[in-house]
Amino acid sequence: MVTLSEKILGAPAGTYIDRKVDRAFSHDGTGIQAKIVYDRMGSPRLANPSSVYIIYDHLSPANNSQTAELQAELRQFSRHEHVHFFDIGSGICHQVMSEGHVLPGEIVIGADSHSCTLGAFGAFATGVGASDMAGIWVSGETWLRVPDTTGFILSGDLQKGVEWKDLALSYIARLGMDGATYQALEFTGESTGTIPMEGRLTLCNMAVEAGAKTGLFYADKVTARYLGRYNLSADEQSPDDPGYVREEFLDLDDLEPVCAVPHRVDTIQSAGCLAGTPIDQVFIGTCTNGRYEDLARAAAILKGKQVRVRTIVVPASMQDYLKATKTGILADLIQAGCVVGPPGCGPCLGAHMGVLGEGEVALSTANRNFKNRMGIGASYYLCSPTTAAASAIRGEITDPREVV
Repeated sequence: MVTLSEKILGAPAGTYIDRKVDRAFSHDGTGIQAKIVYDRMGSPRLANPSSVYIIYDHLSPANNSQTAELQAELRQFSRHEHVHFFDIGSGICHQVMSEGHVLPGEIVIGADSHSCTLGAFGAFATGVGASDMAGIWVSGETWLRVPDTTGFILSGDLQKGVEWKDLALSYIARLGMDGATYQALEFTGESTGTIPMEGRLTLCNMAVEAGAKTGLFYADKVTARYLGRYNLSADEQSPDDPGYVREEFLDLDDLEPVCAVPHRVDTIQSAGCLAGTPIDQVFIGTCTNGRYEDLARAAAILKGKQVRVRTIVVPASMQDYLKATKTGILADLIQAGCVVGPPGCGPCLGAHMGVLGEGEVALSTANRNFKNRMGIGASYYLCSPTTAAASAIRGEITDPREVV
């Protein structure tokens, strides 16, 4: 009776351990904070530069001169220490790391709360603060308490107009925002083999919104095919009668398009019940739903139509951006009236390229709708790319099943 977290970390739940870190990544915000701590430590030698990644995504390109100066400082550090460095336009750290940099069974630590995204590969992936990241740079290790695990057993198939984001919001609503604090969430069951990698990334990305330490899928044929695109191979993993502290059963056939309403991720209503709610802005992107497949679903709805509210689209990575360009998806979005930004976080954190004004309402494919997050005095509903695109056409929240 061993969970995937226990297998990877090599100890039973509740045990405090020290472990070598296989991948350690930071972005432009936390990277400079980690460097400040690192400098106070006397700038010692990095234990394993090849395991360190710096990825510019949060304020990318720089939004003011102070940001530019800090980014210049971190660039210099990255070059001097010979770490993996991804400059502006490369994309969101979690998505960049998912593009051939993480393997099943690895321990992956990111200086960002949504680092749990990478558990989609059967890795133990979690977030830490900047000072912890500085410690990892110097020691190559970190400490953890092996988490208990809640198992989500999935059955059935998604219906028309329903997406993996709807499943993510639904399981968070079931658990509550602190219902899985310092636990791992494992996604298993007969339906997991049908979930594509972008869906797994979305589901693991939002595990932290229920307080979880990480979310995980067992590596399988879907994982192997995806990693094969990057000429990587990986052993498959399988459940070994895992000892869950809680089991939740979800039938995908029963799900419907939903929105998280202001200002809590765990408070949802069906898109149909919210239909007619006026919105000022639609945002399609982020580490939750800015991948090529997300953009493609939105473009399929918007092609040949015109949006009625300002609609911002930000691809999650340069790879997604290039593929959307080559396939004509970006052209469809632009012709529909969308504004396309450079790969990165965009307005998600309320600091750049699409912040809302007081009293405005947005519909977003992001993972958080906390009060004042994306604009002081604004309100934000969270939804899937399909719901976002359908709503952009009408200028109000719309059940996508009326459009697709």
